[in-house]
Amino acid sequence: MHFELSAKTQDFQRRLLNFMEAHVYPNEGRFDAEIAKDRWKPTRVVEELKIKARAEGLWNLFLPADENGAGLTNLEYAPLCEVMGRSHIAPEVFNCSAPDTGNMEVLARYGSARQKEEWLKPLLAGETRSCFAMTEPEVASSDATNISTRIVRNGDSYVIDGKKWWSSGAGDPRCKIAILMGKTDPAAATHKQQSMILVPLNTPGVKIVRMLSVYGYDHAPHGHAEIHFENVRVPATNILLGEGRGFEIAQGRLGPGRIHHCMRCIGVAERALDAMCKRVQTRVAFGKPLAEQGTVRADIAASRMEIEQARLLTLKAAYMMDTVGNKEARSEIAMIKVVAPNVALRVIDRAIQAHGGMGVSQDTFLASAWAMVRTLRLADGPDEVHMESIAKFELSKSKEATATTD
Repeated sequence: MHFELSAKTQDFQRRLLNFMEAHVYPNEGRFDAEIAKDRWKPTRVVEELKIKARAEGLWNLFLPADENGAGLTNLEYAPLCEVMGRSHIAPEVFNCSAPDTGNMEVLARYGSARQKEEWLKPLLAGETRSCFAMTEPEVASSDATNISTRIVRNGDSYVIDGKKWWSSGAGDPRCKIAILMGKTDPAAATHKQQSMILVPLNTPGVKIVRMLSVYGYDHAPHGHAEIHFENVRVPATNILLGEGRGFEIAQGRLGPGRIHHCMRCIGVAERALDAMCKRVQTRVAFGKPLAEQGTVRADIAASRMEIEQARLLTLKAAYMMDTVGNKEARSEIAMIKVVAPNVALRVIDRAIQAHGGMGVSQDTFLASAWAMVRTLRLADGPDEVHMESIAKFELSKSKEATATTD
């Protein structure tokens, strides 16, 4: 495996880094100030930066298709996603934020011509937002076969009834469409019961019940909603790919999405380590700079080693997705989904410790970053589910080897 950056990626990376320094980091404070005035209103600063980013060709970088995106492989996109992960406002600036990226990929890969025209086109233009309605409050959604929301055919329509939560993005008034996963046939084979369907949020019966907080953060104007669907009727043509194809679509959606989450984790870990190094060189305690304290230096060294390990494992997963496909790379994808958030949390925690009281306050990005990354140990499947998958794969290899030798 060769991880040298392609000339195309190097060019994008240079331009991204320059844009971040010139426009993104300096405007984080302005974003926070605008949100403080009106929490659930899209900010002017992000809309202005989106225009600049699009004008510079830094737009929809996640999409592999040249006609809509940058034509990058997973391996080529990974370092760019890492750069964007350093700021909480950057992904949207470049139209590369979750859950829109995953939803756009679903529509691009599985959507009909009408669905693409109506819903994908405005998402690609950054004019609208979307959410993904899968997790439910009344069942253990880490096992997606538990999902109980019903999607029932009724003539030329489907009628949807159920409760969803952690539908990220639904708080934004620009959020126009939800991709919902529910059951169309509870009597079918276990992984053929579920389907995905497009539900416009202005459809009668769609009720945003409340916005959820994450360790006290509401992540406005994006937000995480609990949504109830009560006798919601949508056209039958809104079904994605066909009945019983929900798990198939989910697997196609989650592979790239997990890579994106992991690279953003590495990006924020890099920023935390940089902040830590700067802090400890300017603060004096017990007669010498913190940078000369042995425990602090050990934390810095451990952080660098862990970041490098996580990055290499993530790049390996991206490489395998590109070369052998998501299915063959499932074990590597599961590994990075566990490793990357845990590494980022450890690095951020060390940086918080080095900052003392400031580290847990709103005066740095560290506290909010920790809260955001902590959710990723649950999002797209909890650690335990991925570790079970990894263990099963290892045990199956052992059985195969034993059978061969016998």
